[in-house]
Amino acid sequence: MEHWIDALAALRRRGEPCVLVTVIDEHGSVPRNRGAKMLVTAEQALDTIGGGHLEFQALEIARAMLQRGESALRLESFPLAARLGQCCGGHVRVLFEPQNAARPLVALFGAGHVGCALAQILATLPLQVRWLDSRAQQFPPQVAANITPQPCEDLPAAVDDMPPGCLYIVMTHDHGLDLALAERILKRNDAAYFGLIGSLTKRRRFEYQLGMRGVAPAALAQMRCPLGLAEVKGKLPAEIAVAVAGEVIAHYASAQR
Repeated sequence: MEHWIDALAALRRRGEPCVLVTVIDEHGSVPRNRGAKMLVTAEQALDTIGGGHLEFQALEIARAMLQRGESALRLESFPLAARLGQCCGGHVRVLFEPQNAARPLVALFGAGHVGCALAQILATLPLQVRWLDSRAQQFPPQVAANITPQPCEDLPAAVDDMPPGCLYIVMTHDHGLDLALAERILKRNDAAYFGLIGSLTKRRRFEYQLGMRGVAPAALAQMRCPLGLAEVKGKLPAEIAVAVAGEVIAHYASAQR
């Protein structure tokens, strides 16, 4: 079993939020003693505070805190017999410590030449990146700790899994897929940033098609296309990636200020 402290270090490198759950007090017969810890993310739990109903309820509390984005400490008392029906019958107090990520989340759609070049730059920045493509073979064998490659057959549906305030970058291999992603992102209307690779001609065509699909003009105005810093010229993948990364940096730096 992976130790919680190693897992916490890895999660911090990736910028992934979690809750550290600690037994801070015990009376009577209890599953684990004072100091036992468990690390809870949205999808997994590492280490244990003893199992049973105590651990099940602690997991529910921790994941609810993650879902709400809570940052304050929380202290809960668990009379094991009265509240949880556990036969050991003791009493424990449990501290919940959110370890929230300060890193903005980037959803990067597309693992082509430009996507790969951009991912290499984003890996060096204080960002958490979910990198999505329907072609699993496009991802490099090794990526940085803050990059999560995500092969996905239904990329538009993956937009629904992103949290509010996400930064979206769309640069797939298919214009029809770009259009479907743009529609899904703009109809959510909660992106901190949305950049779409393409020319002014592509933008005008997409504006017309998205308008026909019910996307409001105010939402269309939030779409950055062409994306990237205009001062950075060039058509090589690395040049485009630098321009896009520069715009992303300018955006999150401004938001932090």
